[in-house]
Amino acid sequence: MRNEQVFSVRGDAELIARAGHLFESARTEFLCAARDLKTFSRPRTGAAGQMRAAHSPDFVPRKLFSPVALADEQARAHLRQVQSRGALVRISGSRLPHETIIIDRRVMILAGAETPTGREYTVTTSQILVDGVHSLFQAIWDTAVDPDTYLRRNIPDLDADGRVILNALGSGLTDEAAAKQTGLSLRTYRRRVADLMVELEADSRFQAGLRAGELGLPR
Repeated sequence: MRNEQVFSVRGDAELIARAGHLFESARTEFLCAARDLKTFSRPRTGAAGQMRAAHSPDFVPRKLFSPVALADEQARAHLRQVQSRGALVRISGSRLPHETIIIDRRVMILAGAETPTGREYTVTTSQILVDGVHSLFQAIWDTAVDPDTYLRRNIPDLDADGRVILNALGSGLTDEAAAKQTGLSLRTYRRRVADLMVELEADSRFQAGLRAGELGLPR
């Protein structure tokens, strides 16, 4: 990583070229906090495989996600796979960054949002910054719960139509305009809105939007 304490790169390929060796050298701790499952450390980059091959037998990665990571069965299946490989996984209702990775409490990688040209990554070895974010991670981790416990709290599992309607509710459109936009009859749209409010345990449409935000449901 040269002698730079902080540098930024664009896209996975450049991150691997500049900092990929950090995953291979992980020995004592690997922490990942992310809003969803679109993370750099997923197998698509090869970084996770490199890390698993290098670490010691007692090395246990910890991964922290928002509830959106439980939004559908495919996502839940992926989390079960991550757990089966030895990682500890917890879900938190706290607002999380797009992705933050801390390796051996000596280096941190911060990821921005997905863009057409790839995500921007900021890498730092500044001990003050790493220790500060590590403390925040630990505080959220201590109040988070494992996926099964979170699911037992009856988080709604919205289908694609439910998410479209939730998005329409937050758009400020009239029922007539929202029904036309979603391709539903006015009667069906209003019935689906009522069903959605029941699923979200909301007394009003406004409260439904708030409840969706609390659960981290995509809109």
